[in-house]
Amino acid sequence: MTMAAPTSDKRRQPSDERRERILEGAFKVFLAYGYDRTTMDDIARAAEISRPALYLVFRNKTDIYRALASQFLNELLARTEAVLAEEGPLAARLDRMCEGVFYCMMREIEETPHGPELLDVKNHLAGDVMTEWRGRLDAVLAQVIETEALKNGVDLEAKGFSAQTLATMLNDAMEGMKARIADPREHMERGKLYLKVIGAVLNP
Repeated sequence: MTMAAPTSDKRRQPSDERRERILEGAFKVFLAYGYDRTTMDDIARAAEISRPALYLVFRNKTDIYRALASQFLNELLARTEAVLAEEGPLAARLDRMCEGVFYCMMREIEETPHGPELLDVKNHLAGDVMTEWRGRLDAVLAQVIETEALKNGVDLEAKGFSAQTLATMLNDAMEGMKARIADPREHMERGKLYLKVIGAVLNP
């Protein structure tokens, strides 16, 4: 759908507002019924629009889910960047990222009846969205790690690492734990152990 040019007072266009309303409604019904049981009629009712109007914005339920996944991941990355840009020791910022961003945002979904299903279903419905986001997250963490290494006078290459390798290892570890650790709090605590490893490597 072609978007109209922004107005001078930067007000959102009706198409933007309708899309947002659809995504808000879809999120509610996905959490209430699960992805598989949710229909386009359910989403249209939740968004308070007609079914034909819904199809003018999204082709199907999968498109809506992918848009929601992208929106959620972009918000997750934006909050991550904001926390990592704060003042203070890197270890403390990484800790806040782990608990104040990832754990809190995931918990809001995981604690709902169909939350785990929604977080898992993206593996086959929005795998490419997740892969692209993961690359961006790796890059953000790599930049922060490289900056910290330079500040501390640490030669990562001499230790057999690179900033990119450490960032990738951290995210790989966090993702790998999901398959064997069901409790979000335990997942977060284990993640913090990996953060300590990163901190040790970055010490002179």
